[in-house]
Amino acid sequence: MATWKDITTRNPQHSENYARRWEAMIERGEDIDGEARLIDALVPRASRLLDVGCGQGRVSGYLAERGHEVVGVDIDPVLVEHARRRYPGASFQVGDVCADPLPGDVDLAFSAGNVMGFLDPAGRAGALENIARALRPGGRFIAGFGAGRGWGFDDFMATAAQAGLEPENVFSTWDLRPFTEDSDFLVALFYQARSA
Repeated sequence: MATWKDITTRNPQHSENYARRWEAMIERGEDIDGEARLIDALVPRASRLLDVGCGQGRVSGYLAERGHEVVGVDIDPVLVEHARRRYPGASFQVGDVCADPLPGDVDLAFSAGNVMGFLDPAGRAGALENIARALRPGGRFIAGFGAGRGWGFDDFMATAAQAGLEPENVFSTWDLRPFTEDSDFLVALFYQARSA
């Protein structure tokens, strides 16, 4: 599976096209907030949240509007600029989750939209270690992505455990349907098992 950098290098218009696709869904009134509703339910109001791979900011924006302190990080400067313009209530920064330090002391970090499948395989362990370090002790991380995205579910779960993220539960959808051996999507909820 190609990384996000690979895709945007091959097609410099990819990020703009991606942002326009989400804008069109918003304009049509489509429900794009399923992940955000679940994340909001997992934490008390005014929690400190980290959006790993925030893209154009749709999940961060929803959560900031509900009173959370949200920082979004994405490798794509074009999408970060879209996020800053559309959702001024959240904070957004350009960064590589695989290598760059992340904002810390967060109650919950989240990664929606298949972000995990776009990570460089050489940086996957580093990304999960960075996420684990960003969490306050006992903080949580939730990620969702589809099968066939280049990172097998078993390997993802094992790499997360090595990074100090203990599985709390797994589901096959963001609306909490049970995960089975035939599931083609994973939503995994972890807690940080080590002290920061």
